[in-house]
Parts: sequence; structure tokens; C-alpha cells
Amino acid sequence: MKVSDILRIKGDTVHTVLPWNTIGEAAARLAGPPAIGALVVSDDGFRERIAGIISERDIVRRFATEGAGLTRLTVADVVTRSVVTCSPDDSLVEVMALMNRWRHRHLPVVARGKLCGMVSIGDVVKQRLAEMTTEAGVLRDIYIASH
Repeated sequence: MKVSDILRIKGDTVHTVLPWNTIGEAAARLAGPPAIGALVVSDDGFRERIAGIISERDIVRRFATEGAGLTRLTVADVVTRSVVTCSPDDSLVEVMALMNRWRHRHLPVVARGKLCGMVSIGDVVKQRLAEMTTEAGVLRDIYIASH
């Protein structure tokens, strides 16, 4: 199973935010609807260039030092600039390894230098559970047929 399979099921919608938007605006976007866990920061607004990523975790961690004044800061003040990405051709095992290694819950999907989707740890776990359920069913059927 590949990232492209997840995108085929969930779609290629990527929620973005501009670097000059406030954290209050970003938090409102994250809260939804739809409720999402991360926003890709893109200064071109057209999914061409990834300037960073901002997640709920980033905001909560910064809130611990800034307090209520955080909502007036800009996304550029809080953004994670070094973004780990994946490709549509990456396997779920590769994506799980990336998420585990870098402790990220969301990975932008990039193909030919363009943002083409976003996968979350929830997407990957859901798909992996579906695979395991199918595998278990096949093994059960083989076992039953052999006895």
C-alpha cells in the first residue's frame, strides 16, 4: 500500500495558511470545520511552495511560553520551517518510519516539487488496520480450507 492509495481514498485537499496570518486565525482554521491537526504554511497560496508547517502541538507548546498574547503573533513566528515530506510512491511502512523518527503526526505529500496532499498518522493507521484485517481474513480462509 502506498501514500497514493490513501490520497485516492481521502482526497488531495491540503489546508494552508499564510505566514502573515495570526496564530488566532490559524487556530480557528485548525478548529474547523473541518477540524484538522496541521496547516501547511505557503507564502504563494497556490500549493507551489512549502514555507513550513504549523500544528496544534506547535501552538500549544508556544502557548506555554507566550500565554494569551500568542494569538497576536503571526504564523511566521511559530512555524516549523524544516518540513519532513513524503511522496505518493512511498509505502505506508516508509511513512510510518518517517513519522516515528521525526515524531511528526502530519506529512505533506510532494510530487515533482508540488504539494499534492497531506497524510496524518490517523490516515496511515486506518489504512494499515484495513490491510491487517484483510490479511487476517485471508489467513483464516486458508487455514479453514486446509483442514
